[in-house]
Amino acid sequence: MKLLVYAVGNRMPGWVQDAWQDYAKRMPRECLVELHEIRPEPRTHGKTAAQLMQAEAQRIEAAVPPSAWRVILDEHGQDLSTQALAGHLKTWMGSGQDVALIVGGPDGLAPSLKQGARQTLRLSSLTLPHPMVRVLLVEQLYRAWSILAGHPYHRA
Repeated sequence: MKLLVYAVGNRMPGWVQDAWQDYAKRMPRECLVELHEIRPEPRTHGKTAAQLMQAEAQRIEAAVPPSAWRVILDEHGQDLSTQALAGHLKTWMGSGQDVALIVGGPDGLAPSLKQGARQTLRLSSLTLPHPMVRVLLVEQLYRAWSILAGHPYHRA
C-alpha cells in the first residue's frame, strides 16, 4: 500500500522539500509516501474560481489511479486527532488499496472531486499555507504509523 499525496502547487521552498523527504524516508516499505505535484492553473484575469478549480480537478483526475482510496483534505472535513488518524491509517493499510490524499490549490477543490472522495478530512481549524500543509501532512502520517508500530516517536 502506498500513500499518494496529490498536491496542487509547485516550486516549494527548499525547507519544504527537505522536511518532506526527511519524513517520507522514515516510512516503512509497507506504507510508502509519495508526493505528486499538480500544476496549478495560472491565476490570470477573467477566470473564475470555479473555472480554476475545474481545470485543476481535471489534472488531478488524470493523475490519481482510479482504484485508489480517495481522501480529500478540506477545511470542512472531519477533524481528527493523531490517534484517530492512526485508526484511519490502519483501515487504509487493511484495505490493500493505495490511498490518494488530495490537497487543492489556493481556491480549494472542485465539487466534483469532493463528491468522488471516500473521506474528507481536515488537518486543522487554522488556515495553513500550502507549504505547511505538505509538511504537516507527511509528519502526521509518519506519527500515525509510529503509533500503530509502537515506535517511540509519538509520546502520548
